[in-house]
Amino acid sequence: MTFDQGEFFDRLFAGQRVMAIWRGLPADETVALSERVWDAGFDLVEVPIGKPGQEAALAAAVNAAAPSGRAVGAGTVVSAGHVERAAAAGAAYTIAPGLNPAVLEASHAAGLPHLPGVATASEVGLARDLGCTWVKVFPASTLGPDWFKAMHGPFPEMKFVATGGVGPDEIDTYIEAGASVIGMGSALADPTNLAKLVG
Repeated sequence: MTFDQGEFFDRLFAGQRVMAIWRGLPADETVALSERVWDAGFDLVEVPIGKPGQEAALAAAVNAAAPSGRAVGAGTVVSAGHVERAAAAGAAYTIAPGLNPAVLEASHAAGLPHLPGVATASEVGLARDLGCTWVKVFPASTLGPDWFKAMHGPFPEMKFVATGGVGPDEIDTYIEAGASVIGMGSALADPTNLAKLVG
């Protein structure tokens, strides 16, 4: 199917700088933490489903998000089977740590926009050629802020979600370097860190 990946994520990420990632948590805790960040003004929530059974937490977050019209994404989607589980749980989009054209195709065929992961110029270029203008950069803290500055030269049209090891005190550094959104996990579960971002 024809799918405008960029247009979807342009809308999803508009006005947002942080995405909460709740990995491996029980469904009730996933919902509680999601509601906390939603109440704080952060709309973006990803629930990874790399391990069997994790889609229960995803489905719970999807149900909790529905009344407010928020979209919840499925993370660690690295196979066609993961795409099926994400769709069954009601995910609005899928996210992967790497770039697999078959997973991208399967996700888009299921009607789910896909955010592939990249870590090299070759992967950024391939993602662009596959029709993606948004990509997840992983692991962002290992690559560092200078990576984002370097990639904006040859790929000015690409937009980056920096994920992996970026803390609340580093968000501005990565945004200034060229990231559009920061994916953050356990650090956001700490109310002190959440207060920093709100303030």
